Amino acid sequence: MHVAHLTLHDFRSYADIDVALEPGVTAFVGSNGQGKTNLVEAVDYLSRLSSHRVATDAPLIRAGADQAIVRAAVVRDGRTAILEVELNPGRANRARINRSPLSRARDLAGIVRTVVFSPEDLALVKGDPGQRRRFLDDLLVLRTPRYAGVLSDYDRVLKQRNTLLKTLYAARGSARDAALATLAVWDDHLVATGSELLAARQALTTDLAPYVGKAYEAVARGASRDDARVEYQASVPEATPEAFRAELERRQSDEIGRGLTLVGPHRDDVLLTLGPGDEQRLPVRGYASHGESWSFALALRLASYDLLRADGDDPILVLDDVFAELDAERRVQLAGLVAGAEQVLVTAAVAADVPEQLAGTTFHVAAGEVTRA
Repeated sequence: MHVAHLTLHDFRSYADIDVALEPGVTAFVGSNGQGKTNLVEAVDYLSRLSSHRVATDAPLIRAGADQAIVRAAVVRDGRTAILEVELNPGRANRARINRSPLSRARDLAGIVRTVVFSPEDLALVKGDPGQRRRFLDDLLVLRTPRYAGVLSDYDRVLKQRNTLLKTLYAARGSARDAALATLAVWDDHLVATGSELLAARQALTTDLAPYVGKAYEAVARGASRDDARVEYQASVPEATPEAFRAELERRQSDEIGRGLTLVGPHRDDVLLTLGPGDEQRLPVRGYASHGESWSFALALRLASYDLLRADGDDPILVLDDVFAELDAERRVQLAGLVAGAEQVLVTAAVAADVPEQLAGTTFHVAAGEVTRA
C-alpha cells in the first residue's frame, strides 16, 4: 500500500496543494513552522480520522476557512482508490471513496494504515494513562475498523452516564428513584460496550507483547527481548460483563458522590516495565532513563508496525521529526529497521537529520510551497 497523490484544501497552512508521491522513502525538509508536518499529518488523518498532534479537528482548518478537505489516491495491490474526508467543525464530517459518499465518516478508518513516529511518542511511556489508552485504541481500529463504532458508542454512553451521576448527587425522593432507574439502563449500555472494548484491548495487548520485546531488543543496545514487557491493567477484576456490573454496583455510592464513572476501560492503563527478571523489573514511567524511555517508545511503534504486517498488510510509516530527538546510534538503528517498508514519509528540519539508509525522494517545504529537489 502507498499514497500516490495527496491533495489538501484549507487544511492547516495549505489553501490548496497537490503532491505526487511514490513508493519508497520521501523526505519533506524545511525549517520549523513551514508546513512539512502538516503534509504527513493529513495522510495519518485519513488512516485514523484523528490527528496525532491535536485532540480536535478545529485546529486542522486553515484560519478563516469553514471546512477542510483531505484527498488521497491510494494504491493497494495494484488498484487505486480515491479516499476523501471533509472536515466540518461543529458538524458531522463527511467521507467518500471514489467520489461515492459513505453513510458515516468513520467507515473510512482503517482503509489506509499508518504508523507514526513523532516527538510526542515519549508521552507513551512518561505520560498519563490516557496516552497509552489512545495508543491501544488507534491500533485496535487499524486492525479491526469496526471498533471505531464501539469506541464512539462507549464515549457517548460514558458522557450520558456522567451527566446523570452529577444530577443524582443532589436528587431527593421520587426524583432520585427515577434517576436511579435511569442509571440502571445506562449501566446496561456501559457494561455491553465496555466489556467488548475491554476484551479487545486485552487481546491486542497479548498479541502486541512479543513484538514489543523483539523491537526493544533491536533498538536498545545490550537488551534482550525479555527485558521489555507490556501488561494491560483493567479497572475490573475480570474481563467479563458480570465482573464489570458487580464492580459498578460496589462503587455506585462513590460514583454518585463524585459525579463520575469510576469503573470501565476509560480508567484502565497499560503497564510498561523493564528488567532482566521479575525481581528486578521496574515500571518504565518514573524509573527508566531518558534513553531507555525513548527506546521503549520506539519499540511500541515498531511493534505496531510489525503486528500490522503480520496481519498481512504493509502500513505507511511516518517519521515526523523523530530523528532530531535521537542520538546518532538510535537514528541508524531505527532507519535500518524501517528502510524496507513500502512507503516511508519523513519530515526533518535539515537534510542531514535523515540517515543515509533512508535516501530517496526529497521535497523542500518553505512558506507553504512544496518543491521537489
